Amino acid sequence: MWAELQKSFKNALLECDNAASSSVLGDGLAPDDRLAIYRHHVFDTLTDTLKCAYPVVCRLVDERFFAYAADQFIRQHPPAGPCLFEYGASFPEFLSDFSPCRELIYLPDVARLEWSMHIASHAEDAVPLDPKRLRGLTPSELASLVIVFDASVSYLTSPWPIERIWRANQPDSDPAEEVNLDQDGISYLEIRRVNDDVTFRSLHAGVFAWRAALAKRQPLNEALDRASAAAPDFNLTLALQILFAEALAVDIVVSSTT
Repeated sequence: MWAELQKSFKNALLECDNAASSSVLGDGLAPDDRLAIYRHHVFDTLTDTLKCAYPVVCRLVDERFFAYAADQFIRQHPPAGPCLFEYGASFPEFLSDFSPCRELIYLPDVARLEWSMHIASHAEDAVPLDPKRLRGLTPSELASLVIVFDASVSYLTSPWPIERIWRANQPDSDPAEEVNLDQDGISYLEIRRVNDDVTFRSLHAGVFAWRAALAKRQPLNEALDRASAAAPDFNLTLALQILFAEALAVDIVVSSTT
């Protein structure tokens, strides 16, 4: 009974199905009118939540189109939990399949960049790993070593220059700046929070392949294979030194292959 009531109330909110209105107390208003007020509040709140997470996407498509896209997204993907900052993770995939913005082929990847930045801003703080913990490890342990990254760190590649698109759509950007989708290159981005600031930057292909593999908890030897495939001159010793100098690692998992 309770599950059926929840389902009918959800349909009333998201699909304008007022079958649940008989269980709603009007308290001076008709039940349908009270549902309409609550529905309006829910959609406004969730739309504002998406705008906060995807401000550049909103600017690229303008607020009216964004509100329309958000309305369709909310109906298809209502919140699964109570934390609003977690809402909207699947919005980039939604945009990939949303036919009205199909011509904006770069838009889903811009959205992925913004979601990565959003997640980084809410990630828990962590203490950087002391590289001395690597001392004394055997060659087999080093080969299978898993390096755990700061929770704010993520990696994103795109065939589109999403870094330049993002920067060109900031409030303080030069309005005359143009981005050439055909000439500005592939993006290999590292996103993270440093102190209270969320930042991102471009990486060389080899470093990106290596760090992205490590961030997915792939063993050191597998990450090295990926880096070498992307950049045959990849220098593991130097890459490790820089990794620890930039305080990306917070822990290691050591396992022997013997």
